[in-house]
Amino acid sequence: MANHKSAIKRNKQSKIRNARNVHARSTMRTLVKKVREAVAAREKDQALGALSEVVPYIDKCASKGIIHKATASRKISRLSKLVNTLD
Repeated sequence: MANHKSAIKRNKQSKIRNARNVHARSTMRTLVKKVREAVAAREKDQALGALSEVVPYIDKCASKGIIHKATASRKISRLSKLVNTLD
């Protein structure tokens, strides 16, 4: 355990930020899963709605450093491509 006051504070901040990042990453994965399930069920309207919900969230996660910006771009691209297969 940390002994200095600044190290104790740093440890506390780290735990709070880690919990926030875990929650955001989990929410992002759930939203991605909704898109994939809608595509699997061949429901285009539901898939487009879920996609429009997940894209800004992925961008937000990338801007906050939760995921890398290239990872965010790749996820958005692949999900968009997947939804566009529904015709």
